[in-house]
Amino acid sequence: MGRKTIRINRAPVLTLWASVVARRLGFERDEALTLGRAVASLGPYGADVSPLLITPSRKAIKERRRGLKAGKRVEVDLLQRAVPVVRTRAGLRALNRDRPIAPDVVEQYLEIKFGDALKLVRNAMKRLARSMSAPEIAAQADDLYAKFRPKVPKGEPGWGAEGKLDVDRIERLGTGRPTRRRA
Repeated sequence: MGRKTIRINRAPVLTLWASVVARRLGFERDEALTLGRAVASLGPYGADVSPLLITPSRKAIKERRRGLKAGKRVEVDLLQRAVPVVRTRAGLRALNRDRPIAPDVVEQYLEIKFGDALKLVRNAMKRLARSMSAPEIAAQADDLYAKFRPKVPKGEPGWGAEGKLDVDRIERLGTGRPTRRRA
């Protein structure tokens, strides 16, 4: 099988990766989609991290889903970002400008941005996320993203510019095979 590369910008790749990681950590599908979208809109947190920041685990997520009152907010640590989350009637939802993110809108966004490659990329990311324990992926997810994010041409801003996403690289990261740096 030949080399698999996709031309895409970084925002949808980070959105998809963060949603895959959130699923691996125990969030439900719709919750994970909203978390992915929120991660892509937030910058990494600094040293002033809130003591109320929740490190996601299946147990912590289950407790929050059950114990958080409707409309109450918490922050979840995902890919080195403090993601604001609220309890809605439909479950936990990440917030964007104090409004719950709609999971169907996120899925539609991913379908538009990735096109026919969405399933291929999502499956490669799932294999990578499953290649390590939940605590390991929680700790390493941001560093892994930096290793496979789309490469953009020199001189262009990284966030808005299209670059090459190497799906083979994602798969190699998940299998433990060495990855070669490309110039």
